[in-house]
Amino acid sequence: MVGFGIFSAIVLTVLIYPLFIDDPPLGIISRGTFLAPGIYVNVYDSVNFTPRYTLIEDEAAARRINSQLKPEDRVAMQEWLVGAGVPEAEINTEDTAALLDLWHSRFDPTVRIPGMTNADRNYYIRLTASLDGLLAAEGAIVAAPNETTGALEQRGLIEQTDYVNIGEVPNFRILPLGTDNFGRDVLTELVSATGVSLTIGFVAGIVATTIGLLLGLFSGYMGGLIDDIIVFITNLFTVIPSFVLLILISFSIGQEQRGPVTIAIVIGLTSWVWTARAVRGQVISLRNRDHVNLSKLSGHSVLYILAMDILPYIASYVVMALILQISSGILAEAGLSILGLGPRTTEVPTLGLMMNWSMIYQAHILGKWWAYFPVILTIALITFSMNLMNTGLDRVFNPTLRG
Repeated sequence: MVGFGIFSAIVLTVLIYPLFIDDPPLGIISRGTFLAPGIYVNVYDSVNFTPRYTLIEDEAAARRINSQLKPEDRVAMQEWLVGAGVPEAEINTEDTAALLDLWHSRFDPTVRIPGMTNADRNYYIRLTASLDGLLAAEGAIVAAPNETTGALEQRGLIEQTDYVNIGEVPNFRILPLGTDNFGRDVLTELVSATGVSLTIGFVAGIVATTIGLLLGLFSGYMGGLIDDIIVFITNLFTVIPSFVLLILISFSIGQEQRGPVTIAIVIGLTSWVWTARAVRGQVISLRNRDHVNLSKLSGHSVLYILAMDILPYIASYVVMALILQISSGILAEAGLSILGLGPRTTEVPTLGLMMNWSMIYQAHILGKWWAYFPVILTIALITFSMNLMNTGLDRVFNPTLRG
């Protein structure tokens, strides 16, 4: 039940989310990349079209300073100043005003400190720019050019105690999972990708289970030459690693022809082997049962016996095999897409493609966790829930596991 609940929640999210958020999953909404999760408020609207309110908060200035001058920034400034010849005793990293005065008077981007790289130099330049006016107590002036003279004229003043109510800002965007390397909403993309990956898993699972079921039924029931041929084919596919075969087939298809359904069918065609072997073993144990022999004596056809006298007895096992095949299909697509051999990237996202994009643009190295961790968590939840359902069904239908 736990597995079914988790899986149902995922499916319902995939179905309900587009009813409220109909944005295209691959639509680019940001000119920047890897925007952090949060609520983004339109600055122009908040300055010009939103009522302002005065709030007195004692820690507002301290929070403003700490947002621009973090403890690690203070340490880095101290290291540069010491390297530039300033005695360490004269540097007080806790006194923000004194530290900024000393920094602005001594920092020179053209000075090469021993051991400083170009990346370090660029960091110090960006830090210096962000510190400009940090301790200013006056408000920010809003100016606009005069239509006649072209000179800038003050049109307003934004005090440091001015606040706006986010509910009154005409334009804002909630991005619970930020944006990816292309500036696309990760949450919208993730929901769509989950739906596509589930479709791939279901199609691949149905194809693999159907092939395995048919071959296993005929092989186990017919025996003789037919069994030998099917067992030979099964053993041949067993010797060849299925994922290697999947890679070769996907590569040979070509990028433009690799749609989600095509990839799903390819996955299904390369992952039926263990199902066929397991079904064959089940059928062999059933083919000499009394009810099967009675059906033979009654003159029923082979198809009738397989469908009416054998299949009902292994139906629960087939359902469990289908669940595992769906889970395996989702993982196989993710593996293929990470290698760049998944569905073409210009149509729909998949969980594997999102992982591929985040790896290519080094999200894991840059610390942009929202670009890849939700994908990993989604794949883990899907496979975990399906394995829980499979275990539960096994306990229900397998008498030896009943407690």
